[in-house]
Amino acid sequence: QVQLVESGGGLVQAGGSLRLSCAAAGLTFSNYAMGWFRQAPGNEREFVAAISRSGAYTYYADSVKGRFTISRDNAENTVYLQMNSLKPEETAFYYCAAGRSSYYHTPKLSGEYDYWGQGTQVTVSS
Repeated sequence: QVQLVESGGGLVQAGGSLRLSCAAAGLTFSNYAMGWFRQAPGNEREFVAAISRSGAYTYYADSVKGRFTISRDNAENTVYLQMNSLKPEETAFYYCAAGRSSYYHTPKLSGEYDYWGQGTQVTVSS
């Protein structure tokens, strides 16, 4: 049974930083590209960042480029999202996802992902 468990969310002031983690189990982690998405109340789920199977390739939504960094540790079956200079409008549930894909691919669409975590709440106060 595949499990993705996010952690690291919480309350932070605008301009602050958080580091999210997503621990994976029940899958061959290195066969999966990993991604982060977020969803605020009343909004659709939106893509944040993706990382290829080896970690060599990354892709970011324009809104987070230069502030967020996605990384992974295949030995620990964990993917991370370092978020800096957070803004109040980035308050949302943040989800990690795993998608079986080719070596270089960084999936950007939710339909490209096979497994999802339960999410972790990030609240940015103004």
